[in-house]
Amino acid sequence: MTHTKIYHEPGRFAGWPANYGIWNWGDEIVVSFTVGTMDVDGGFHARDRTKPFVTKQARSLDGGITWDVVDPAMATPGGRGLSADEHTVKSEQMGEVLDTDNAPEPCPGGIDFSHPDFALMCAKTGLSEGCRSFFYVSKNRCHRWEGPYDLPMYDQTGIAARTNYIVDDGETCTLYLTANKTNGKEGRVFCARSTDGGAAFDFLSFIGSEPDGYHILPAAVRLSDGELVCAIRCSGPGKDFKVRKCWIDLYRSTDNSQSWSLDSQPVSDTGKGGNPPTLTHLSDERLCLIYGYRDAPSDIRTKLSDDDGTTWGEETVLRTGGGCPDLGYPRTVQTADGTVVTCYYWNDTEEGERYIASTRWKP
Repeated sequence: MTHTKIYHEPGRFAGWPANYGIWNWGDEIVVSFTVGTMDVDGGFHARDRTKPFVTKQARSLDGGITWDVVDPAMATPGGRGLSADEHTVKSEQMGEVLDTDNAPEPCPGGIDFSHPDFALMCAKTGLSEGCRSFFYVSKNRCHRWEGPYDLPMYDQTGIAARTNYIVDDGETCTLYLTANKTNGKEGRVFCARSTDGGAAFDFLSFIGSEPDGYHILPAAVRLSDGELVCAIRCSGPGKDFKVRKCWIDLYRSTDNSQSWSLDSQPVSDTGKGGNPPTLTHLSDERLCLIYGYRDAPSDIRTKLSDDDGTTWGEETVLRTGGGCPDLGYPRTVQTADGTVVTCYYWNDTEEGERYIASTRWKP
């Protein structure tokens, strides 16, 4: 098991890969994340809300051993960083300039979702009522992104999209997204599908009922033609995130995402405020669930299932000893030789930089 620093700069806060995405083509891996400015007095997330966040992208050509970090070639609304409005003051938020330069437009369609070098990234303006979402696509392994393309509001009070999608064929792709609840608060998970090369993503189904707390950050994988499972970050009600219960549920669909039922609860406790799952269908047919644990000793953990998620094995710690619970948000790929590469944000001390790291291991 090997831990690697992907991006670590003095005075900088790097975080939340799960919001942006990870993609791979054999041993070539790309992960995206955001970078702001450290402020140890910034709250649970030690970031300076008065400073901008910028989108970054790291690429490895050797299965996650070494990485090169660049600014992604993409047009962002107002030239601002993606999916970080909740971490900045209003004057720095992308939502304030969304309809100015590089505003999201309707997708013209014609996307070949099955292109061998295809990638898709979702983005959002925030988490509060009225938040909007859009997406980008790449057909050259994230070297250049086309978009932004607008996503509908789906008659919801807000749409806070992170990147999770499943491609079925050249014209068919399903997005797994989060809507705000009827009271405007986050969130309730649903899915939307395009069958026309991206010209429209039509609402398909909610995944579970509207929760008292929130259900956010879905991670779905296909098991067979009609069967899928989706792991969801869950929280109970309450304003104090330090005391409310947080866990991970697994939902199952046997009709190609038309309907869902609660199948299991792989993780009953993910620590203060919780952490999203990353779910991977391994080459040996097992399911691999990875998540951050936001209580001492501040870990990255995993569980495996050999029966498609009905039951789960013992919890295994992949990395321990984070300086504080401000960590996690993992995303995972498996390389050609079976190595699992998990990317997440991490810290060595409570006062130290938040940085992007990876763990390479074989389950």
